[in-house]
Amino acid sequence: MPESTHLPRRHFLATVVSAGFASSVSHSSRAAQPTTNAEGPRNDTSAAASEPNRHVLKSQPLPEPEVILPTDALAVPKGAKKRVVAITTAYFKYSHADDIITKFIEGYGVVGRSHLPHCDVVSLYIEQFPKSDIGRGMAARYGIPLFDTPAGALTLGGKKLAADAVLLIGEHGDYPFNEKGQHLYPRRRLFEEIVKVFRSSDQSVPVFNDKHFSYSWQDAEWMYQQSRKLDFPMMAGSSVPVTWRRPALAFQPGIRLDSALAVGVGGLLEGYGYHTLELLQTFVEKRRGGETGIKAVQVLEGEATWQAARAGRWPVHLLPAAMATVPGARKGLSNLNELRQADPKAAVFLLEYQDGFQAAAYISHSMVSEFCFAASVHGQSEPVSTWCYTPKPQRDHFSFLCNHIEVMFRSGRPSYPVERTYLVTGALAALMNSHSADGKRQETPHLQNVKYTPAQEYTVR
Repeated sequence: MPESTHLPRRHFLATVVSAGFASSVSHSSRAAQPTTNAEGPRNDTSAAASEPNRHVLKSQPLPEPEVILPTDALAVPKGAKKRVVAITTAYFKYSHADDIITKFIEGYGVVGRSHLPHCDVVSLYIEQFPKSDIGRGMAARYGIPLFDTPAGALTLGGKKLAADAVLLIGEHGDYPFNEKGQHLYPRRRLFEEIVKVFRSSDQSVPVFNDKHFSYSWQDAEWMYQQSRKLDFPMMAGSSVPVTWRRPALAFQPGIRLDSALAVGVGGLLEGYGYHTLELLQTFVEKRRGGETGIKAVQVLEGEATWQAARAGRWPVHLLPAAMATVPGARKGLSNLNELRQADPKAAVFLLEYQDGFQAAAYISHSMVSEFCFAASVHGQSEPVSTWCYTPKPQRDHFSFLCNHIEVMFRSGRPSYPVERTYLVTGALAALMNSHSADGKRQETPHLQNVKYTPAQEYTVR
């Protein structure tokens, strides 16, 4: 295709959105009728023409589901788009940078609905360039300047902040692991570069930090306190809790929970365990009395997982209910011995909350490769459960996450409380301490007063 006729995807989406999906084809409610007179068919019309044309059929209609996005609650955007600076460790296909930054550049679709963020990515900083890098190509294609330092990207090469919002994607890249199995991504260091520009410019803007704050609680605490001291909106978190839930499930604040279990895929205990914890917290933060903090945590692995199940230390009865929602998961396993034999290397995170509530996150190695959840609601005989649907390659879960981020960038108000991820970050760091100490229980006095009010979920009645 000649260059002059090439239409970038972003321009195509802008055209589609502005047109409002108006169709130029109208459909009659009745089939076309042959021309007749009072005496019957005309002499030059065959007898077959007096019947409806059997060769004109209806093709499969395009479904038109109602997709609700968080930005629907905002006023129609007016004025200039928000200038977004993107800072990332690595940018390749299906990396978190691609899943988030690319969606802010090009827009995205969710089940037939297209959305173009009222934002412009005005500069990029990429720390590493593997052979699979697409960041430089994206910058060149869309005319986005690529800077050698975070400060250069934030100031567009000047001396003052030149942005309305910041995306910090500190995920992926060639970074080491420590002896605890934690991936040492430089989120605190990159966040500090952002804060330095805020301070020197005497101005701050909303910041989104992908996934948990840091592998270190001390770093996480420093990052959180900077957002409070400089008074800028901040969000962080996982795409898993904000994706489609099948079957649909959400909790009203104040729900009475007897027990709760999130289930996630095994592999990297910290990396996938984080998503499982964030999913768990998204539901249990709605319990009666609100979030009051975490008193202690513990990680059990292998045979210790199943010994704890026998002792009633985690709600193993919820495991089949959660897995029953997931296509491809092991089904029909109900008793403890069957579950143990099917997943002998499983791990479990035990969480003791300050208000006495206890919950768990189960990390499967061979029974399930998705994220799901189940809970016992007080007064109900059967558990409620759901599967977090993360479709590939369209990756709707990141589309929903990007939409939540846009709410903060446009309104200045986080779409959900950053304290959720702050609490999960602290719990995960303590759990990795337990992992490195052969499963020793870890008290968490620093998390006992992390209190917050959960956000209203986007639900359909």
